[in-house]
Amino acid sequence: MFILDTDHVSLWLRGHPLVKERTIKARPNVVTTVVTVQELFNGWASRINNLAEQESLVFAYTNFWQTIDFIQQFPVANFDQSADDCYVNLLAMNVPLRKKKLRQDVRIAAIALSLNATVVTRNKKDFSLVPGLSIVDWSV
Repeated sequence: MFILDTDHVSLWLRGHPLVKERTIKARPNVVTTVVTVQELFNGWASRINNLAEQESLVFAYTNFWQTIDFIQQFPVANFDQSADDCYVNLLAMNVPLRKKKLRQDVRIAAIALSLNATVVTRNKKDFSLVPGLSIVDWSV
């Protein structure tokens, strides 16, 4: 199983040819996570709520709609008790993972570890800090 992180979902949404090709080729073994859904929704909600009245609502809502459409096409892995147990263990055993900026990535990693899945990401710097996590970059 492959888990697209938030960055790779964003690349898909922008039409990145390699990401789209490899994602389609790996179907039905491609999922995203509830953490990524949260990040994407938070990003669009914040952007939409902060637009000046005449700024591009059409652009913002269209991109938000495309995000929803993507999420309907792929299964979404939950942050369940198994993922939470993994998350708590990762934080307890690895002080560098406790940084606030890594919170969402460690949650995605915990889901991946609990499902024995590979995270598809360009963020090798942060995800490589997670022991035992398999990562791959489909953008190159």
